[in-house]
Parts: sequence; structure tokens; C-alpha cells
Amino acid sequence: MPTEGTAVRKPQTISANRRTVPNTEKPVQKTRLAVQIAFAALCIWIGVEFHFFVQYLESAGQVAAVTRPPGVEGFLPISSLMSLYYFILTGSVHAYHPAGLFILFAVILISLVFGKAFCSWLCPVGLLSEMLGDIGEKLFGRRLRLPRWLDYTLRSLKYLLLAFFVYSIFFLMNEVALRAFLDSPYNLVSDVKMYYFFADISRLALIIIGVLFLLSIFIRNFWCRFLCPYGALLGLCSLLSPQKIKRNPISCIDCGKCALACPSSIKVDKVRTVYSDECTTCLNCVDVCPVATTLELRSSFSKQRINKRWVAIGVVSLFLAVTGFGMFTGDWQNNVPAEVYVRHQDALHTYGHPTSTKEISALKAPAEKQEAPPEGHKSGSPENRTAR
Repeated sequence: MPTEGTAVRKPQTISANRRTVPNTEKPVQKTRLAVQIAFAALCIWIGVEFHFFVQYLESAGQVAAVTRPPGVEGFLPISSLMSLYYFILTGSVHAYHPAGLFILFAVILISLVFGKAFCSWLCPVGLLSEMLGDIGEKLFGRRLRLPRWLDYTLRSLKYLLLAFFVYSIFFLMNEVALRAFLDSPYNLVSDVKMYYFFADISRLALIIIGVLFLLSIFIRNFWCRFLCPYGALLGLCSLLSPQKIKRNPISCIDCGKCALACPSSIKVDKVRTVYSDECTTCLNCVDVCPVATTLELRSSFSKQRINKRWVAIGVVSLFLAVTGFGMFTGDWQNNVPAEVYVRHQDALHTYGHPTSTKEISALKAPAEKQEAPPEGHKSGSPENRTAR
């Protein structure tokens, strides 16, 4: 497996003593940037819609009703992961955040087919990280890299975070515990609470975000590389992808341009096939290779070369197909009446989530030992409906 090192050879010019065919294929980076910007614009639009929905809640329903945008659930990955496990156990789509489940399905499927491409083609945080990294390279005139031992140590953090979530959900929770959490008022309004986290952001949170911004200027993709548990999950899924970057050592001129271009610091010029949880299929390395048919994306099954344009088409198509299926089946909008959200608005500050493994385990208490529902609260009502 390739490793991400701290130093890469300076690019060399093509030797006049070696007969080579120049790479004339058009780069795909402008297309990738266009896709990133389009998806970021979609996320901003969803955010604006959700802002107006929260304003409706704050008015206690006195202003014109605004439909809650289901796409906001894409920013609730932990709830979506729980919904995924609930779906595995029961075969049912939980009613509160169904769109989040389909978005998670889409992202995992993209990773299984095209590697960790969501991070470099669709993720708005990935786009922001790239922009900050570009600023850093312009300021310092080069890409700063951490020592290998420190890089590996910090990269383990996102896997420790992922391990915590996986253990807490898949090992500590059963169907009863999942239902208890997913049915809770906290989960129902978790998107609204997320909105207020940023709208009324604390000084500490603002400082932490500011530090992450600053670190992303010095070290490219700091959050993505070292702290994002979502990226860790997709990185593991990407190892199963049959599409890999492959290098032809016969035609390779050992210029090292591919390794320098890689935003994940993978030593592409040292391996025949890139097997790395950090590869995001951004295709930067393929674009800068000066020799034709030397560095390509190929299928491990058919051995066929995959045109770079098909990555863009494939990533977008898979995302639209899975989310479109959710819309077609009626499992996209949660259909919880706006009045229910209004009723919970004043009690938002009283809702919380489990903060320890002991509290998570307590959710597994038998249903008959749990607190009886208040009078008049019927199973299957919009506040207690769990699956359709």
C-alpha cells in the first residue's frame, strides 16, 4: 500500500533520450470545480430555505408557512448512520429524517464505485478546504508537509472518532435503543438545533472553527485529513472500489509531477496501483502526467481505462439516482406537520442527546420499563411515528 510521505522528488524534465508520447488529454479539474461549486450552491440554497423555515417556527406559525427542505438532513450524519442501522435491522425507513438516509446511501455507493470521490467532487467542506490550501500555497510558495510520524499520528484521530461512533451505534445499541433515540424529540429537531449552533455560535466554537480555518491554510485539508470521521468511513469504503489509479512503470519517466500534484501527499510515482484511504479520485495526478497512457483510472475487473469525464458523470448520476429514488418512493420528505415543530420550538433548549456509553446502553431498557407516553399521545402520531 502506498504511504503519504513528507518529501517528494523535484519534478524533472522529460529526457530527450527516451521516446515518449505527450499526454494531450484535456484536464478535468475545471469540470470538477464546476461540479463542486454547483453542489455548494445547492447547499447554500438549502440553508437559505431552512433559515426561512426556522423563522416560521420562531413566529409560532404566524408568518407564511415555509416547507422544511429535506436536504438539510445531509448535515446530520450521525442520525443518518443510526437510521442506516435501523433500516438494516428492521427493513424500515425511519420517518423523521428519511432524506438523510438516502443521502448517506448515495455517498457510500459513490465511494464503493469511484473511491472517496464525494470528498473531492461534491463535499462543500472539501471545496472550502481546497480553497484555503490554495491560499496557503500562494502565501508560502510551496505545500507545507508534516513529518511522517506526526502525519500518521494525527490521521489516526479521525479513525478513533469513527470507531467511537461505530461502537456506540452498532455495538451498544439494539433495535429498542435505536427506536428510543430516533423517536426522541431531540432527533426530530436536531436539524433546528444544528441551525442555532451556528446562528448563535459560542465564542469557544468560533475560536475552534477559526483555528481549523487557519490550520487548513498551513496544512492542506487539515480537517479532512485528520479529523473528519465521515471521510474516514468513506476512505475505508473506497478501498473496496474496483476503480483505481494505475501507473505504467514502462512509460513512466519518473518526473514526480503526480506525487507533487496529489493533495493527499500520496507517492503516486512509487507504486503501480494506488491503494490508499486518502485518495479522493480528484484526478489531479492523472491531469499533470506528461506522458500519454502512463497514469490512468482503470477498473480492476475489466482492466479498461475509464475516461475522466465519466467520473464526473458517474458521481453526479449516482447521487441523483439514489436521492431521486427516495423522492420517487415517497421516503424523502418526512411529512411531519409544521405544527409539531412549532410545538417543540420553545422546548429546544431542554432536549439533549446521550453523552456517555452508559447513557447509550440505558436506551436498551425493555420497552415496558420505559416511561409511559403522556395521555392522548397515540402510537403512529406525527410525533411518535417511526417508520412508514
